[in-house]
This record gives sequence, structure tokens and C-alpha cells, in this order.
Amino acid sequence: MSQNRQRSKDVPSVAAVSGKIDDVLAGIRVPDLPYPAGKLEPDAVSDWRPLLISCWSEQRDERVTHVIRSVNLEWSVRQVNAAYVADRIMDVFLKTSGLHPNLARRIARLRFYLAWRMNLEGKKAFSKTLLSWLDSLQEWRGWSDSGGRSSKVLLDQLDSLVIAVSASFESGGTDPVEQFCHQWQEDSAKRDAQAGKLRQRLLDTEQGAAKQRKADQAARALIGRALQGRKLPIAIVRFILDYWQGLLKQSVWDSGIEGETFRHGGKLLEWLVWIGDPSLSDKDRNRLYHVGEQIGDRILDVWKRVYHETLPSEALAGIEAVMVSRLRGEAPDLVDALSAAGSFQWDSSWLSFEVPPKEAFEPFEGQWFVEGDGAGEQRRFFYAFLPESAEILWTNGAGVKLGLQTWSEFQTALDNKQIRPLPKLTPFGAVLAETVELLARVCEKQRRQREQAAEAARLRAEELRREKDAAEERRRAEEAEREAELERQRQAAEEQRIADENAEQERLRKERTLLAEKQVDGIKLGGWIVVEPDESSEEPVRLKLAVRINASRKLVFVDRLGLNRREFLEEALVEGIVEGRIRVLGTAAEFDDTLSRVVGRIRVGRN
Repeated sequence: MSQNRQRSKDVPSVAAVSGKIDDVLAGIRVPDLPYPAGKLEPDAVSDWRPLLISCWSEQRDERVTHVIRSVNLEWSVRQVNAAYVADRIMDVFLKTSGLHPNLARRIARLRFYLAWRMNLEGKKAFSKTLLSWLDSLQEWRGWSDSGGRSSKVLLDQLDSLVIAVSASFESGGTDPVEQFCHQWQEDSAKRDAQAGKLRQRLLDTEQGAAKQRKADQAARALIGRALQGRKLPIAIVRFILDYWQGLLKQSVWDSGIEGETFRHGGKLLEWLVWIGDPSLSDKDRNRLYHVGEQIGDRILDVWKRVYHETLPSEALAGIEAVMVSRLRGEAPDLVDALSAAGSFQWDSSWLSFEVPPKEAFEPFEGQWFVEGDGAGEQRRFFYAFLPESAEILWTNGAGVKLGLQTWSEFQTALDNKQIRPLPKLTPFGAVLAETVELLARVCEKQRRQREQAAEAARLRAEELRREKDAAEERRRAEEAEREAELERQRQAAEEQRIADENAEQERLRKERTLLAEKQVDGIKLGGWIVVEPDESSEEPVRLKLAVRINASRKLVFVDRLGLNRREFLEEALVEGIVEGRIRVLGTAAEFDDTLSRVVGRIRVGRN
């Protein structure tokens, strides 16, 4: 079927097309598709391979985008865009490929495979091998779902495609599909070589058959026209059918219906009918005698010119008997000529058809035509015009005959649009290039719109930020002023508090000092004091007053044994009592009560 295959000059290279696929997969956004709300972590993206395997195995005609919308799973942006791009490419392929709808639909199911591969490897999904195979499908432009053997060959190969793609899904790689494409191309080369031989053989056979058909039909037409409505002796009818029909047929084969031999044979046929039909020959007896004398010799002469041999004598026996009977004036037994001929079929148009000029049929030779619509359409190839019979030889493009059609029938069907030329096919590469180019332009437009929106948002955000900063600056200034005022108030209050506390502390210290001085003055000889140790690990020391030296205002204390003499000046002893390092045991309770009252008054006064 590779005969007359269309090759688009604009089929792009893989690099020219795939360079933009990754940009489209990453950047395009299509309304109403299930994009994620935000960026998904890799482990949050759903694995769609089982879903795609199921759709492919069941050979479903759904769009990939419809399938992923029908399940409540999280898809990445790249998955959604891969599904959309695969759908878009195959939808355009269905409309513009020009292949039979059933074939195009089977190929379009590759959308599940392409979506899967584009998500994984982007532009590498359309390998050179895969594109070459998809483009080569044009050789099946004439395929029709006729149910015949040649039709099933392709269906069997596509069943192998189902297995190969399923194997790729299962293995996670593309090797099974690549091997399928290689094998397909090898089988295609073998088919081309075989189809070339079949086409030539069919043409030679049909040209000979057309010439034979013309000779047979012309002879039948001439005989049918001569016998129609006639009643003749059975001997004449048998001679015409058994001998003269073959002679007329051979004369047409040798020189056509315009040849002298066919003309003479037709004339003698008319004389035989004239002789055998009394309603014709009884009106002119003289002429009957004249014809009867010459017809035998003329039959023999024409026979010898056609076959180059003598007509058997027994062939004319019946004719001669009829002639003798007619010349005697006897009435022969007559039969209806055509009824006696049995199921004799004839068509008088074979004696008058005209072969159309070459320029009328030449433009249609080598072209594909379509009959019917949709999945039931049938395609046929105008392989050759047979001028001998003015018939069209229809084939499937690979040397298999689909039928014959007269030129007039073809013209009528063409005028009534019962048959139409097959529109120009679009290779898959062109579909891919045009679709990706269109999507790339849309993606670029969306990118510019996003950039413009982002710039507008940035400018608006900048303006809002400036307004916010100004408002914040004003707020900070007001807050700073308020804080400064509060700080001044706090500072004044704190200074007042400190002054009050200092004054109170000073007053309290004076009171404690007075009390301590009173205690010191009240210590009598033998009076006890307790001196707190300097370190927490030591025990308090109990001392008693041993000596008071008034001149130097010094007090000497000793322990119970009269040892460990320690001296204190009155000021130092008062200081130690005020600070709590020294307690006077004799008057300690009275001092503590007095001190508690003093502290209580201070607290009440502060509150």
C-alpha cells in the first residue's frame, strides 16, 4: 500500500519539534484541568501508570484528561500537562490524518502511552523510531475495515502493538515499542516488494480479461440483437450458438468491433436469421434462392480467415437441411430463438460504447477514493483504466482486486457524491509539529501574561509596601513619642520611688542604728552576743562581754571558756547588729519586736 504514498515536505525533525515540548509541559495551564493547589512533594504525587495500563489494555477511546479527572487523586502539574498534550495531539490526528476512522482511532489510543512517557522524559517520548513508524502509517491510507484477509493483516499487527505497549508499561522502558516499530518497518519493506509484483500481475491479467470480456460481450450483443423476437429453426439457433458466436468473439479479439472480419461475420449472422425466419424470407423467394446458393461458401470463407482451418462439414449439415426445406417451400419447425439459447445474457451497449479520451481518466489513475461515511466507509484505489472495456480496475492498493466499474457508472457516482476523492493525508510528524507549535505559542502567551500579572502585582505590592512603611513609620514615631513620654513618666516615678526608698532606708537605718546603739549600751558584763560566721560551713559563735573600755569605746568578748578573745569597737558592733551579723542575746527578743514594728509601719506607709 506504499504506492503513491504522500510525503510531506514539512515533516519536522525530532529536535525541531521536541525542543518546545518540555516548555509546554512545564509552562502551559489549561482551564478546568485538575492541577494541584500548590507544589507537591515527590512522594505526594500519585502513580498513574496502573491507571494508564488499565485504559490501554481495555483499548478505551477516552481522553487521558477525562480519566485523571474521574479519580480523586493528586496529580502533578507535569502529569496533567502531559495528559493534555497527548490528548491534543491525538485529537488533531483523528481529524486530519486522513486514515480510516477505525485505524486512526486505534492509533490515537497511544495517547495513554505518550502521556506516560512525556511525563517521564519529555521530548524524548517522541523517538526517531516512533515518529518514523507513525509517519509510515500513510501506506495504509487505503485500508478499509472490510473483514477480508488483507484487512485482518493490519488488525493482527495492531494487536501486536497492544502487546508491545503493555510490555513497555510493565517494564518501565520503551524497548518493546521500539522493537515493534523496527519489525513493522521490516515487514513493510517486504510488503512493498511483494505488492509490486502482485500489482503488475493483476494489471496484465485484467488487461487480457478486459479484451476477452469485450470480445465475448460484443459477440453476445450482436447475437442477442439478431435473435431478439425471432422464431427460427433449432438447427440455425444451434449453429449460431455453437459455432458462430465463437467466430464473432475471435474476430473481435483479433481486430476489434470495427474490423472487417467482425463486420462480415455480423452480416452473415443477419442472413442466417433472415433465411431461418419465414416472416422475413418468404416475401422474396428469388432472393432466398440467391442467398441460399452463396451463404455456405461465405460461411466457410469467413471461418477460414478467422481460424485458418476449414469448418467441419457436419457443422453446416443443419443449415443445409433448413435451406433445402426452405427452397422446397416447406414450413420448418420454429422455436423462440432466445428461449432456445437458454440463459443467454447480452448487453447491446457493448456494440456502441465509446472509450473516453485519455485526458478524461488519466487524472484519476493512481488516486484513492472513498465510498460511505464514518467507520463504515470503504476505500478503493483507481489502479488503472482498461480502455478495451472502458472499465476502472479498483484495488486495495496492494495488488488485490476489489472490482470493476464502467466509466459511466464512475462518473455518475462521482457526480452524485456517492464516491469522493480521498482528502490529502497529514503525516503524524506534521500533526505533532503543528500541535506543539500552537501549544508553544499559547504557553508563551500565558508566560507573558503571568509575567505582566506578576509585574503588576509586584508594583502594587511595592506601592502597598511603601504605604505600609509610611504608615508604620508614622505609627513608630507616634509610638516612640508615646514611649518617650511614658519613659519620662516612669523615670520620674522611678526616681521618686528610689528617692523615697532611699529616704525610707535611711530612716530605717537610723532607727535600726539607734536600736543597735541602745542594745550595745545595754550590754552588761557577762552579756552574750552571737556572731554569724563568714562562711556557711561554720557554726555561729556565742561570745560574752568580758571587758568594756570606755576610753577607747572598745568591747572585749570571750567564749564560755574565756578564750578566743575578740574585740569590737562600739561603732563596729552597732554596724554588725544593724546588718544582722551580730545578735545581742540578752535583749534580742525585744529588739526583734521593735524591728518588726518599725518594718510594719514602713510597709503600711508605702501602701
